[in-house]
Amino acid sequence: MDVRQLTYFLAVVETMNFGRAAEQLYIAQPSLSQAIGTLERELGVPLFHRVGRGIVLSDAGAQLVEPARQVVRDLEAARAAAQSVRGLQRGRVELVAMPSPGMEPLSTLIRDFTAAHPAMTVTADAAFTPEEVVQAVKTGRAELGLLGAASPPHTGGLRALLIEDQPLVLVSPPEDPLPGDPAPPEHGDRRPLGDPAVRTVDRAALAGTRLIVSRHGSLVRGLVDDVLASGVDARIVVEVEHRTSILPLVLAGVGHAVLPSSWTPLAQRSGALVRRIEPAVLLRIALVSRTGALTPAARAFVACVEQYVSDAEAGTGRADR
Repeated sequence: MDVRQLTYFLAVVETMNFGRAAEQLYIAQPSLSQAIGTLERELGVPLFHRVGRGIVLSDAGAQLVEPARQVVRDLEAARAAAQSVRGLQRGRVELVAMPSPGMEPLSTLIRDFTAAHPAMTVTADAAFTPEEVVQAVKTGRAELGLLGAASPPHTGGLRALLIEDQPLVLVSPPEDPLPGDPAPPEHGDRRPLGDPAVRTVDRAALAGTRLIVSRHGSLVRGLVDDVLASGVDARIVVEVEHRTSILPLVLAGVGHAVLPSSWTPLAQRSGALVRRIEPAVLLRIALVSRTGALTPAARAFVACVEQYVSDAEAGTGRADR
């Protein structure tokens, strides 16, 4: 068993199709099939079961995925460490992020990181719950994970670095203000969340509103459900799977939405009204990583996150942190 075989195995796992995996690896499909067959004979167990025209992982194959990813990543880390004497001239940061922290602070972190290391590449996969992020890092699908949760996540041995707390805000169509709201801002007005002109609203003010929500399980949806359970007469008009659909629906005048404050700059630039919700509910943003050795690229990204946190604590970061 060698690293080449494990790399081929993981390519098939990612695509669950020998033809597509061969295309990604730039090899002929018979060569890939032969390499996987050799690996199965060496291990003495089948790694895939052929079902009709498709394939599924065998139990042995499922057990091999995480160790194989770690072996390949350790080799990449060793290679990158040997090359690091020339500085971070090339490399890849592999992370997974939830939607809201994937807007901010990820956008700022990537901007700072690529400015410091212009030859580096960042890949950001999607996850929708803290548990998915933790699992992706544990299994080696990503080295780093960016998540948001109501409380510090259960990381099961991973390192967790708290980045910031994001209060939940109410985002509303400009033509559908709540009672007592001031006139909508002038076109191009980009008031930050900390600006006194950004009003606060209590949960009772949601009475009579039409709400756009994500599916059950998120902190944001939990707040909406609590408001409805308290007797506030609001109505859910849209429930969406992809949270990136929420702001366009607000701007189209479909209804109001509760979102983390990471959405505030984009919402305001788009013309939506943003209000702080009182009493505050906070989404805690954290970076998770393995406690063992990271690739030089991942270490550099973690250092960028630590600098971001340090700047925020010193008061030199963005105003709405």
